[in-house]
Amino acid sequence: MKKYSLTAVVRTLVGRKVKALRKEGKLPATVYGRGVKSASVTLQGDAFAKVYAETGETGLIELHVDPTSQSSSEASRGTRPVLVHTVQVDPVTNATLHVEFHQVDLKEKVHAKVPVELVGESPAITQKLGVLLTVLNDIEVEALPTELPEHIEVDVTKLVEVDQEVKVSDLAVPPSVTVLTEADLTVAVEIGQFGAGDV
Repeated sequence: MKKYSLTAVVRTLVGRKVKALRKEGKLPATVYGRGVKSASVTLQGDAFAKVYAETGETGLIELHVDPTSQSSSEASRGTRPVLVHTVQVDPVTNATLHVEFHQVDLKEKVHAKVPVELVGESPAITQKLGVLLTVLNDIEVEALPTELPEHIEVDVTKLVEVDQEVKVSDLAVPPSVTVLTEADLTVAVEIGQFGAGDV
C-alpha cells in the first residue's frame, strides 16, 4: 500500500478568525477518534488537495502534528494514522473549507465507502446496441485501515447484451475485505438506446 503523509500544527483560532487562515492558504481541520484526544489543527491547503486526490476517503494518511508547536499539548502531538472522514466545500467557489480526519486503530477494522471504477469495454457499446449506466458509485466495505482498497474494479467486458448487469455479488474483492453493501444490488447495467420510433 502506498504511504501518504501530511504535516499539521495545532490550531488555537476558532470561529470567524479561521477565515484569516484560509486567506493564507491554510486549511482548518479536526482530528477525532475513539479513545483518543481530539485536536483542532491547521495544514497547508494545497498539500491536502494533492494527497486527497490520491487517497479519497479510503487511503491511510500519516498526519504528523508538529511537536515544536508551543500551543500544542503533549496529547495533541505526534503522528496519527487517519482517514479523511468529511470534507466541507464552499457551494459557490468549490473551495475546501474544513476537513475532519478520523484517527484509526491499525488493528481494528473500519467501515468505508470505496469508489467503483469501470474497467474494460462492453461489447454491447462497441456494437452500438446500448449505453452503459452506472447505478452505484461506491461500495461500503469493512477492513483493516491498511487493507482498504483505493477502488473496486467493475469488469464490464461481460456485458454483451442489452439488460445485462453487474451486481455487487459479481465484484472481485481481496479476501481481507468484507463487502457490506447488499449483494443483489446492481452496480452497472447495459440499457438499450431509444430510437425515434420509441419516443
